[in-house]
Amino acid sequence: MKIGVFDSGLGGLVITKAFIDTLPQYDYLYLGDTAHLPYGEKTSGRILKYTLDAMKWLIKHDCKLIIIACNTATSICLRYIQQKFIPAEAPDVKVLGVVIPTVEVALAGGEKHIGVIATKATVESHIYQTELKKINPNISVAEQATPQIVPLIESNDFSDMEKVLEDYLLPLKNVESLILGCTHYPLIKDYARKILPNCHIISQDEFMGEKLADYLRRHPEIESKLGKHQKQRFFVSKINPQAQLIAERLIPHILLEQTTLLSQC
Repeated sequence: MKIGVFDSGLGGLVITKAFIDTLPQYDYLYLGDTAHLPYGEKTSGRILKYTLDAMKWLIKHDCKLIIIACNTATSICLRYIQQKFIPAEAPDVKVLGVVIPTVEVALAGGEKHIGVIATKATVESHIYQTELKKINPNISVAEQATPQIVPLIESNDFSDMEKVLEDYLLPLKNVESLILGCTHYPLIKDYARKILPNCHIISQDEFMGEKLADYLRRHPEIESKLGKHQKQRFFVSKINPQAQLIAERLIPHILLEQTTLLSQC
């Protein structure tokens, strides 16, 4: 059985690389729904449909543990998938998201004024604000939608990225820590650290590998069923002209394969 990783595009490869670097012994299957990105501007119903199609595809391809690396899909779909879809369709499969591990890291830093940048859908869900305040009601959380960033990354266009990000971060200049609340955003963490040099930048690629390792240590009943042949395959629902270039920027020598999801039929 494999570890499946799902993202709305290629940004989830950053998290997948963190998993492979930390836990290289396992078999991984990546699925990026590049045919429908960006998810952040879609309706909740559409995001749920695409994510469910991805879950069905990964389950069909023998994934025992699935990580929804997409923050937007996590915020909109994870609760439904864990409470409704999985118990009915694949009760032996576990599905995890990226929001709770990120919240744990953010609170561990002890900062009281936390900023979040993410897609429009993630910000409008207020999932980070809700989860942070659930644990510590006394912190302040400032959220900023950054809709231009994912399309720029997916088109491999970083020429104006610093200026675009600087404009987005202007309202957050006084936060003590900043959550990069999108799987694509580790690719802009250096810009964020340059723009906010005194701010603790929380980038998911820097801790998700260890978070997964900790989960598997605590769940030997899942770990024991995972294949350990160091096999990795990477699928996308559409290969656009920039896809291979972006993928190789994230994981050298990667080979992208194309597949079709139900929502494309």
